[in-house]
Amino acid sequence: MDFGLQELLIITVGVILAFYYWSTSTYNYWKQLGVRGPKPTPLVGNMGPVFFGRMSINELLMKLYKKWKSESFIGIYNARFPVLMITDPNLVRHVLIKDFHVFPGRGTKVNDNDPLGQHLISLEGHKWKVMRAKLTPIFTTGKLKYMVDLMIDCANHFEKYLENKIGSGKVLECREIAAKFTTDVIGSTAFGINMNALENEDSPFRIVGRKIFEPSVYNMIRRMLFDYSPRLLKLLNMISSRKNHTNFFINSIRETMEFRVREKIIRHDLVDLLMDIKKNQNDIDFEVTEGLLTSQAFVFFLAGFETSSTTISFALYELATSPKVQEKLRSEIRETLKLNNGQLSYDVINEMKYLNMVIQETLRKNPPVSVLRRKSVQPYKLPGTDITLPTGTAIQIPVYTLHHDEQYYSKPEVFDPERFNKNEAKTSLSGIYLPFGDGPKNCIGARFASYQSKLGLVTILKNFRVSPSESTTVPYKIDKTAIILSAAGGMNLKFEPLI
Repeated sequence: MDFGLQELLIITVGVILAFYYWSTSTYNYWKQLGVRGPKPTPLVGNMGPVFFGRMSINELLMKLYKKWKSESFIGIYNARFPVLMITDPNLVRHVLIKDFHVFPGRGTKVNDNDPLGQHLISLEGHKWKVMRAKLTPIFTTGKLKYMVDLMIDCANHFEKYLENKIGSGKVLECREIAAKFTTDVIGSTAFGINMNALENEDSPFRIVGRKIFEPSVYNMIRRMLFDYSPRLLKLLNMISSRKNHTNFFINSIRETMEFRVREKIIRHDLVDLLMDIKKNQNDIDFEVTEGLLTSQAFVFFLAGFETSSTTISFALYELATSPKVQEKLRSEIRETLKLNNGQLSYDVINEMKYLNMVIQETLRKNPPVSVLRRKSVQPYKLPGTDITLPTGTAIQIPVYTLHHDEQYYSKPEVFDPERFNKNEAKTSLSGIYLPFGDGPKNCIGARFASYQSKLGLVTILKNFRVSPSESTTVPYKIDKTAIILSAAGGMNLKFEPLI
């Protein structure tokens, strides 16, 4: 059947109107529940500045937070999807801790087409509970002490790498060099694999990690769809674009397991733990697939190298722009090492109290994971209100925004490690300090990440002074397309060898 120009115009207008109606059909959701919030814009909801590249998600949430400061929560829209943004610390504690049974996860359905998507971050309910319990032993104090010894070996290689680098150029992109170090740490401590990221510029593992987290509009859209519309993500089949990375990682872990079985190697690390889970799968009341096991290794790899390398690079930036803090930390590092014959260990790192405060303040001011998301599995009456949230309500907790609220942190834009001095701290941090989340679903590897970041800083600061370079933007600008908090243009700092 042939259509004339008039008929085609009518059909086109009809399709546009239908799509417009569909995209705005949810915009009475919060009003009907009696929840206040900003008026959404057709098609983009309240996320227009993010979608069009004018703001990062953190900058947008900060703007909304300040405008609606008198509210404990507000209703916003990610495109057409209603999301409740919680800003009251007491309500945050309810969602993450006290009423965890109502908000046990992010509500993201595991995609069967993604072999590496069945990890602790995505799993919920019984399967999450079992896998969390099975994986927890890898982070006991005894295991951490063993892993710190392996980290120190990597730190020694990192030290030599830096000495060679500084010889050929003094300005370094800190996030990339830190990521090389943390990639090698993860390889050694968790997988017993030499990932060779420091010595080999084209290390396959570093290439995979860089590709997954590189700032891009594509990755930003994929991240949003993963959180709010997994069905659309599946429909668009974006996961297939990662097939090469997926196959590489699955094959690497499979070959490592097969090698250990063949050579009868035992290292008591994450791979051994996963092999033990598989060996005793009859004790578990669901199928333990290769994808399920490899997913745990995959998310450990990604979270382990990326969040720690981000923390190290931001800590270096803050220290470069706060030279007095840097000198105080360096003095502590050198004095502590001198008292321990120049040797690092688990216990020696714990002696460095100011180092711990620097890491805490870095994570306060620059939290890598700057937004926490949860989803209700049953109706929930918001404490102190007459509002009942329906099952399936998406929750958003703006970590970056809470960390920068002067109500909780005096002069929040100032880098001040002393605010975490136990003798000076006057307020409870629960509900307002969330770099690793909180409650039963907090980051399982938080202590591991902390020691890794501390070792990276110790290795650098005992040998080098860092300062801003000509290409350092102060204050840094947030990369609008990055999945986790990142500085636009990288973190380029000047390294000067200490005599």
